[in-house]
Amino acid sequence: MASQSRAANAGHTLAKVLGIKLSESRNPLDDPVTRGESVYSLGTAEPYVEEEPTAAEWVQSVIPSRREFGLYVYSLFPFIHWIGRYNLQWFIGDLVAGITVAAVVVPQSMAYAKLAELPVQFGLYSSFMGVLIYWFFATSKDITIGPVAVMSTLVGDIVLDVREKYPQYEGHDVASAVAIIAGAIVLSIGLARCGWIVDFIPLTAISAFMTGSAINIAVGQVPTMMGITGFSTRAPTYEVVINILKHLGRTKLDAAMGLTALTMLYLIRFACTYGAKKYPTRAKQFFFLATLRTAFVILLYVMISWLVNRNHKLHPSFSILGQVPRGFKNAKVPKVDKDIVSTFASQIPVVVIVLLIEHIAISKSFGRVNNYTINPSQELVAIGVTNLLGPFLGAYPATGSFSRTAIKSKAGVRTPLAGVITAIVVLLAIYALPALFFYIPNAALAGVIIHAVGDLITPPNTIYQFWRVSPIEVIIFFAGVFVTVFSSIENGIYTTITISAAVLLFRIVKARGRFLGHVKVHSVIGDHLGRQDGKDFSALDSSDKLLLGGVDASARSIFLPIKHDDGSNPEIDVGQPYPGIFIYRFSEGFNYPNANHYLDYLVDTIFKETRRTNSDSYLRLGDRPWNDPGPRRGQSEPDRSHLPTLKAVILDFSSVNNVDITSVQNLIDIRNQLDRWAAPDVVQWHLACINNRWTKRALISAGFGYPSPPFNPDDSRALRWKPIFSVSDIGAASEPMATIVEDHLLRRDSKDIEDGLSRAVDTESNCSNFDKSIQDTETYQIDARHKIAVVHGLNVPFFHVDLTSALQSAIANVEDGVGVKTE
Repeated sequence: MASQSRAANAGHTLAKVLGIKLSESRNPLDDPVTRGESVYSLGTAEPYVEEEPTAAEWVQSVIPSRREFGLYVYSLFPFIHWIGRYNLQWFIGDLVAGITVAAVVVPQSMAYAKLAELPVQFGLYSSFMGVLIYWFFATSKDITIGPVAVMSTLVGDIVLDVREKYPQYEGHDVASAVAIIAGAIVLSIGLARCGWIVDFIPLTAISAFMTGSAINIAVGQVPTMMGITGFSTRAPTYEVVINILKHLGRTKLDAAMGLTALTMLYLIRFACTYGAKKYPTRAKQFFFLATLRTAFVILLYVMISWLVNRNHKLHPSFSILGQVPRGFKNAKVPKVDKDIVSTFASQIPVVVIVLLIEHIAISKSFGRVNNYTINPSQELVAIGVTNLLGPFLGAYPATGSFSRTAIKSKAGVRTPLAGVITAIVVLLAIYALPALFFYIPNAALAGVIIHAVGDLITPPNTIYQFWRVSPIEVIIFFAGVFVTVFSSIENGIYTTITISAAVLLFRIVKARGRFLGHVKVHSVIGDHLGRQDGKDFSALDSSDKLLLGGVDASARSIFLPIKHDDGSNPEIDVGQPYPGIFIYRFSEGFNYPNANHYLDYLVDTIFKETRRTNSDSYLRLGDRPWNDPGPRRGQSEPDRSHLPTLKAVILDFSSVNNVDITSVQNLIDIRNQLDRWAAPDVVQWHLACINNRWTKRALISAGFGYPSPPFNPDDSRALRWKPIFSVSDIGAASEPMATIVEDHLLRRDSKDIEDGLSRAVDTESNCSNFDKSIQDTETYQIDARHKIAVVHGLNVPFFHVDLTSALQSAIANVEDGVGVKTE
């Protein structure tokens, strides 16, 4: 305690030297302001003073404890959570799913390696390392890591760029360097537990990127499938289409292999889908047949190619893969040097974005389908480690594959360990099947790629659903697709993300608050008005109604926008809750981008709907400000005597989580502006539904939460105010105390506060009929059986738990004399 006292004294001395006013506050509770006696005394309700949060608390909350650090390390290896309970039934499901996925991943990975401008074995290396490493760090049982079409296309572009500037570098060295750099970035994001960064990329951006990329890749594979050469397939999509049409006459025998392979893939899928619908009991068998179609087609065309080309391997009739080395011939320490990295540095952001959004979007989607939740940050750790270690065996960047993940999920996978089964099958393919790979037609592989990416195109019905939800995002979707088609994949990604961010910022900046009015509603059960507990109020006998205090329990109070811009029935009359009292709700946070827009609308509306309290404040024309010059010469001032004067403003902070210096300063400026409008009276500010302690601290430091002091600081006359607090039971109770209190407050002095009638109240008798009516209620008399306490601190009486209590307090203080000066 002594050390704390010395530290406090030192702090106060330093503040005095620096001119910091620690005690400066607008809290009038310490000033000569008299208040009416509270309805609840300390003997009736437990006192509660709300403490402000401190910087030390914040630092303590962000610095992990030893236990939290241990849990963090434990969370880096999720397989520990379930591996001890692994059983035979899980193994059987994983075995079937692992083998099924392997039958797809082998031909697909070889095809995608061609997209990356690499020999096909590097696709097998990437698949092997992806499925082998991922399960150690996985929080998704369904996702399959490996080469994907979009990432392979990006890597192919990078390889071509580096090869053009530095021909001495091998393509696989460049691809490995890309994997190392991108993997390190993604791993750092995951270790920092910043997986939430992916949430800034909206669904429309992902859909546009996938659709545009699928079109780009499919069109780029058509020349290979048709055997057409003589132009670049890496050009913008529209140029490739034009060149295909120009060079159709160069079509070779490859077209017979490619077109028939593609047709067969679709026919098998269609037949299996039809069979599953026709014979539901055999749907599982049809699913596995459809899954194996890629392997079946590749094996079929390998046999055809062998029969055609076995006698002239060096001069085949159509393009084939050729020699594929057995084993990991390219296993080595990856080469990452300044020249290579500087060449593709500008493309690192788009590579990282593709790694993130493909994997996280797919894993989240299948997690929801199969009723489990992934950890995005941990998934980034898994991707990062995979791409850091994979290049040591020759792998290039890998991420989650949509098609293989869907197959794995439908095959009945039980745990991430299924990836090990897939890795074993891929390993067998690397060592046992290279001789078979020699005869695979390149046109057939192109058909496999086109067939695989076709599922990535967003169907028209989905686009229509986008339009139903948010038309502007459909425009963003098509913008991304068009840019991808007419420019490049990376430009399409940047376009959709940039436009989406601009739309989000515009919505935040131009957010407009809403003025609310008070409405009493009833619940209708059939043709009867029902109570909130489901019983019919009209069927209650007199004793039951007496227990309810004689209040119509079927009625409750809600607040609706006065302009009905929320879609509520415009025939319902929603007016101001009380003359001179305004309820204003922030719609999308309250921070520096939108503070001015919010408060300008608030002030403009108040000026239009109220009159200046002192109508004689401008005795001469020269006293008027330049922005309010008054009527033209010869014209009279408009009659505004029918408008009320401004009494109080209620702010609904239910959508506000944090505030900043700019927004609070704007609020202070508006308070001062409205005080001048209402002078010599003062405007009382009531704030409801504040959900953050730091927001409360900021508002308290700005002088909110208390009754406003007199406008003129030299005014020695006291200002009376009546505190009204929301209270609740401590422990179990038959009915919440706050609800009963609010019901009685609504019936104050035999008139509802919704009547909006201003009444003169004798300020000398602050415990009038209103207080007596509450003191006579059962709520007030049961203190011997129940213990109650205030919900919010007694030190901030103008912070309220909801709008109802804020309105009650505002009306009670207006009627009982707040703003009316007493000697």
